[in-house]
Amino acid sequence: LLTTFPAASQYFLWEKMRLPIGATFCVLTLHFGQWMNRVFNFYYWAWFPVNFTTPGLMIPSAIFLDVMLTMTGSYMFTALFGGMGWSLLFYPSNWTWLAPFHLAVKHPSGPLMS
Repeated sequence: LLTTFPAASQYFLWEKMRLPIGATFCVLTLHFGQWMNRVFNFYYWAWFPVNFTTPGLMIPSAIFLDVMLTMTGSYMFTALFGGMGWSLLFYPSNWTWLAPFHLAVKHPSGPLMS
């Protein structure tokens, strides 16, 4: 579902202007809008910590999608290989900001008493 708007903007920019930056441009504007929403609505309005509401990072996936269109020039191969690369790059690209939240937890040796 994440690839629908980047793919549509990629098609428009490739067909009308021959610019292979449609997906990246769409994702960058989407990230800007998401960060504005999270900062103003979550942080300033509700005082919720911003690091708990970070959006998923899609920029490396969009760059890969644009590179696939540039290299193949075919929408079919871009959809097959670029879509597969989009999904395979999504989790590793988010690992950089998710890593500080993976902390070691010491479990008690007995049952937890509350």
